[in-house]
Amino acid sequence: MRIVIAGGHGQIALRLERLLAVRGDEVAGIIRRSEQGDDLREAGAEPVLLDLESASVEQVAAHLQGADAAVFAAGAGPGSGAGRKDTVDKGAAILFADAAVRAGVRRHVVVSSMGADPAHQGDEIFDVYLRAKGEADAYVLRQSALDATILRPGMLTNDAGTGLVRLEAHTGRGAVSRDDVAAVLAELVDTTATAGLILELVGGSTPGSVAVKSVAGN
Repeated sequence: MRIVIAGGHGQIALRLERLLAVRGDEVAGIIRRSEQGDDLREAGAEPVLLDLESASVEQVAAHLQGADAAVFAAGAGPGSGAGRKDTVDKGAAILFADAAVRAGVRRHVVVSSMGADPAHQGDEIFDVYLRAKGEADAYVLRQSALDATILRPGMLTNDAGTGLVRLEAHTGRGAVSRDDVAAVLAELVDTTATAGLILELVGGSTPGSVAVKSVAGN
């Protein structure tokens, strides 16, 4: 498979790129700064230099041509203001989805956030973030040309992955390692039967591959 990842230098994305490359997939990661390229190459991914805050749909679609799946793992990150929640967490996610439609890439997986909701109330930065992510998620799921799955991890940690998770429509609050998020994403990329689902992910007691198969069969 050829898989294109937006936000290719993110902590989860780099882990995912390694997993996909090891299993033999062709992986490309979209990055904003050229100096990030070496990290992607080390992970086994092809760096694609493109700013999703200023790129056109056509420019992004050109890099998605021939891909089998697209993963949106970009984010404005901690410390960013409300404006970038709108341009990255919402705007870039919508742009990437539109580009996938334009390029004919049906499989689409979005790394969202637990609590994301377009109707979320509040004016603090995290409220703006959850609202932006929720609006983007809703937009992606409305695209009939996409087989999209939304993954909403709980509190992210850098602990070593256990391979054991809880993956359900509603898990309740909890922590999950970035290693385990990446492993579940690698499974989801292949599992189109999860299209249309919003899934929450926290640490648990079920192997990730089993958890994905379980929700795909429901």
